[in-house]
Amino acid sequence: QVQLVESGGGLVQPGGSLRLSCEASGNIFSSPAMGWYRQAPGKQRELVAIFGSSDNSTWYADSVKGRFTISRDNANAKNTVYLQMNSLKPEDTGVYYCKLRLGPGYWGQGTQVTVSS
Repeated sequence: QVQLVESGGGLVQPGGSLRLSCEASGNIFSSPAMGWYRQAPGKQRELVAIFGSSDNSTWYADSVKGRFTISRDNANAKNTVYLQMNSLKPEDTGVYYCKLRLGPGYWGQGTQVTVSS
């Protein structure tokens, strides 16, 4: 069984920063790709960033390029992915989910990010 636990969301003013964390645990015997998604009210869930499985590659949605950075910590058998979010905008508001791209895919419970003055 695989579990993902996210943390780090909150309320921040425009231009501020937040760092999200997602730790995966369970039967994970490799370093599968992990990604961050977000879902704004009334909108579909969208992919924000991915950290690749074997080549440490990264991918970002155009809307967050240059502002968000995804990173990963695989030390000590952890599978933890982070999303550093800088220069936040009101349109970044939403519930942020991490996903472990293994088999059918596993999702975290989500963490709320609200960017508002």
